[in-house]
Formats: sequence, C-alpha cells, structure tokens
Amino acid sequence: QQQTLNATDSNGTEALNVTAKFVATAEGTALAYGSLVFMALLPIFFGALRSVTCSKSKNAADMPETITSRDAARFPIIASCTLFGLYLFFKVFSQEYINLLLSVYFFALGVLAMSHTMSPLMSRIFPDSFPNKQFQLLFTQGSGESKEEIVNYEFDTKNLVCLVISSVVGVWYLLKKHWIANNLFGLAFALNGVELLHLNNVSTGCILLGGLFVYDVFWVFGTNVMVTVARSFEAPIKLVFPQDLLEKGLDASNFAMLGLGDIVIPGIFIALLLRFDVSLKKNSRTYFYSSFLAYIFGLGLTIFVMHTFKHAQPALLYLVPACIGFPVLVALLKGELTEMFSYESSEEVLPGSPRLTSYPTVSGSPASLLAPWMPSLWRQAPPPAAAGYSQPPCRGHPPSLFTLPFQSHLGR
Repeated sequence: QQQTLNATDSNGTEALNVTAKFVATAEGTALAYGSLVFMALLPIFFGALRSVTCSKSKNAADMPETITSRDAARFPIIASCTLFGLYLFFKVFSQEYINLLLSVYFFALGVLAMSHTMSPLMSRIFPDSFPNKQFQLLFTQGSGESKEEIVNYEFDTKNLVCLVISSVVGVWYLLKKHWIANNLFGLAFALNGVELLHLNNVSTGCILLGGLFVYDVFWVFGTNVMVTVARSFEAPIKLVFPQDLLEKGLDASNFAMLGLGDIVIPGIFIALLLRFDVSLKKNSRTYFYSSFLAYIFGLGLTIFVMHTFKHAQPALLYLVPACIGFPVLVALLKGELTEMFSYESSEEVLPGSPRLTSYPTVSGSPASLLAPWMPSLWRQAPPPAAAGYSQPPCRGHPPSLFTLPFQSHLGR
C-alpha cells in the first residue's frame, strides 16, 4: 500500500509530495511525534537557562550574538535570498559535490556545537584534581595595526575531551548519516542557538517571529523553490524519529521530522522572556512558563491540524501566534505590558564554556554560522537510499550560528 504525503517546510519552508510504501501504525506515529515534541523541548528549556548564565558573563569573549530590530527585519529577506541562492546553486552545480562540501561544513560545526554543549557537564564530571591546562587557537589576518582576528578559540583539557567525543559522533554522522547522530548534532545546534542568539527586546522578537511567519507562509504556498532545495539538500538541520521503530528497531527508515527553525526561533523568544522574568527579581518565572506552555500548545495544534487535514503544516503558522499571544495576555492580566516591551536584554554572562569568538563570517559566535539553515514543518521522510539513514531534504532560513537555511517544517 502506498501513501502520498505532502510536506511543507517553513523557515526553510517547502511543499513536497512524498510517496512512501510504509503506512505507520497509530503506536508508531504517536511514539514518533511524542519523541519529536520531547526532543524539541529539551534545547528550548536548557538553552533558555543557559542564556541567562550567558547573559551574566563578564568575559567579553563569551558574549552572545545579539539580534537587533534591524537584524530581525532583514532576517526574512536574507533567508529568502539564501534559499533562492541554494536553488540556483543546485540547478547549476552537481548535487553530489555540493552535499559533500555541506557534510564537511556541518561536521565541523556539529563537533564545535556539541563540544560547547557538553562542556559544562564535563566540568562537573571531572574532579578538581584533574590536570586542566589552558590552550588558545588564534588565527589572524594581516600584520601590525591592520591585524584582524579571524578565529580566537580558548579551551582547556576538559574541552579537548569533549572535542574527542564530539568528533567520534561527527565521524559516525559523516560516514553513516545515521538518524541518531543526526539528532545529536541537531540538538546541539538548537541548544547553542537558543543559548547564544539573544533578542535585545520583546519588540525585536515580535518583528522576527512576525517576519518569519510571513516568510514561512510565502515559501510554503507561493513557489516550488523550497521543494527543489529540500530534495537536494543534506544536513543535520532537523530532528527526526522513525515511525517504524517498533517494527524495524534502529534500522527504521520512515521518519517524521521537525526542522530546527521551529525550535530555535521560538526558543530564543522564550529565552528572552526568561531573562525578563529574572530582571523582575521575583521568584516566579511566569512569562517563561507561559511561553513554554504556549510552544507546547502550538506544536500540538500543528500536529492536530496536520492529521485532521492530512496535509503537512508550516509550524510557525501556529507557534508564532501562541508564543507571542500567551505572554502578552499574561502581561495584560498582570498589568506589566509596559515593563515587558520596555525591557532591554543586557549582555553580561558567566565565563564558562569556550566557543569561537570570531568567525570568517559576518558574526562572531558559533550561533552565527547555522541560523540561515533553519526550516520549519513536519513530515515523513522517504525511505533511505542506503542502510542507516539517508538525509531527508532540507531547506533554508537565516540568523547567525550557522550560515545556511535551517530546516523548519512539520510533516508526516
């Protein structure tokens, strides 16, 4: 029996017809979507907590990437240009060689992102007596007064251990493209994005989410550009979970997926509201929890609509109104709407985990190289071409930890 599915990717949004021979059981579908929702909540929750720590650091090298209202307004335009540029690129050049370059690019990014994610954990695991030496990797361009830092990476022995573990996962992903390795990198990317990409105020967040709401809808329903890019692009820019896990175990091949754009974009807004809660110097975290619950509601509504109409949905279509509407309603009820919109996120943060502080790109943090690669929808991926996991199609969407379009879509 065959099942024809239509998947739409937003934030790297797409409409994609997929013909699959596998029909998921109710148990398999529930397990897949439940797992995706759970995985999506992890980087948002812990990334938001780490963004508070990050914002209190006195170390200039550890400053997060700040998104201003101007950046937010330009973001959908940059995302669209990135997406269309990829479309032209795949039309002109060999898909095989492009994906090879992207695999190497995301291998390096994934290793760095995963190392940064693991660093605080390693600091707790290793005893104080563990010999911990400091290192610095510095690349500069030019000389004398015109010397410019390209890469400045400070790390220690514990970070080297993280790097080794992350490299093993990276090699696994590079060679096998296995879905578990894909998810490990995807979770690391998402957590880094939520932690390191900071909105400077709530108005900027509304501009960003509103702009990407329009971007999502346009690229899903307006053109077939996203379809072409999605079918050609391979990268760990989404979380996936097999719907046939109960039948085939780890060799499962029919995936439901959630683009990182549907996690990171609402996530950085939720993280901003947590920092606002902290600034109020109260014991409650009302705005954080209300927006966190709004995210769960929006994601659940997306799944419900998708299954009701048998058509993949752009998740931001539901996430944006929920994530903005719930906290604004709470602020109105508490009489704190003015305080919410006048709040400015300060950049202070605990010196902690090392990270790239300067990239050969426009922005400086690791979060700067991935943001344009976020998309936003769910769908069921086609069966893999080989054993393990064959990367499902992806598409684009832009800010600054990564520099391609993050896959954002909800599909089945």
